[in-house]
Amino acid sequence: MRGVFGILTRVSAMALLVVPGITSAQRAPRAGTLISAQPVRTAPAGMRAWRVTYWTTSDRSRPIQVTGMVIAPDGRAGGPPRPVIAWTHGLVGISDRCAPSIGDGNFTVIPGLQDAIARGYTVVAPDYPGLGSEGVHPALVGQSEGRSALDAVRAARGIPQANAGIRFAVWGESQGGHAALWTGQIWSNYAPDLQLTGIAAIVPPTDLPRNFAEGSDLRVRAMLTAYVATSWSRHYGAPMSDLGSRSVQNVMTRLADNNCVQFNAKPKLGTIIGIAIAQRAIRNLDLSKKQPWGRLMRENSPSPAAIPVPALIATGTGDVVVAPAVVRDFAQRACRQGKTVRFLSIQGGEHATVARTEATATLDWIDARFAGRPAPSNCRNF
Repeated sequence: MRGVFGILTRVSAMALLVVPGITSAQRAPRAGTLISAQPVRTAPAGMRAWRVTYWTTSDRSRPIQVTGMVIAPDGRAGGPPRPVIAWTHGLVGISDRCAPSIGDGNFTVIPGLQDAIARGYTVVAPDYPGLGSEGVHPALVGQSEGRSALDAVRAARGIPQANAGIRFAVWGESQGGHAALWTGQIWSNYAPDLQLTGIAAIVPPTDLPRNFAEGSDLRVRAMLTAYVATSWSRHYGAPMSDLGSRSVQNVMTRLADNNCVQFNAKPKLGTIIGIAIAQRAIRNLDLSKKQPWGRLMRENSPSPAAIPVPALIATGTGDVVVAPAVVRDFAQRACRQGKTVRFLSIQGGEHATVARTEATATLDWIDARFAGRPAPSNCRNF
């Protein structure tokens, strides 16, 4: 998935502010409270950025600390609050070291970042639980993704120089498209103090049983299965034995634990062999027909009926990771539910390219939502 193509390098940062942690004897920390913010010295020209730690609520309703990044225009603090874009990233791996906020990852993987900052947005980029923080990363677990995104918007307001307001749009690709849809789905109940204006979901996994079965790149499907199976076996206790022998299980967990997704990086021989083994193991396997896997896939599939604001949903006809037909079907179901949907099918667009080629159009669409202009819908034309 597209986050799979991010380059992660480490940078040094010095502390800007620290909010003391909460001890067990104190009241439970409030979700969205900023714990710390460290300035990122390598922020591109015209930007200032902070690597943040903040409180969120796990999908099991427990307070946890997570990380992310806040990026704002470089200028004097003050003035009216800035509109916020919550960027939700694609799959980068499940190890904590894969977090995009470690190093310059967000500066390279967020499409149209320079343009967004030039337009006056503050951008918040959650890592999601278990990436850059302790614990298991619950990959493609909707409640977990959405809560960490909403609390990142809240936490950004604790940085005076970011000047972040309560009005926000959420924009994500691949796993991040899934996260964007879930952010919208839980927003009104979880974070009614924020004002969501629009959802941009680019090449999003939507119907997880179909997504695991219909992606046409079998190597990527094998790697995705390794990531999610390892994550869900630890997070939910789902049995890895459903994927094959003990040796196959070990191969999949090593693939998941040892590989952060990198752009144009030449895979190691061990990774190539491991993917081949995983590919053979799942060749005739439909995990959605096994429990609890099928139930968990359905529970973590976003609902088209739960889209609360106008949505931009995009796919590419050349996507071999998330089948274009699955994305289209989700958009059509949302239309039948009376939702305001702008659907884009980019001719020849690939999983790794659509968010970038359509970044200007997406930002124009987001601008219009903040301006309060009527949202366009092409529900009758696709």
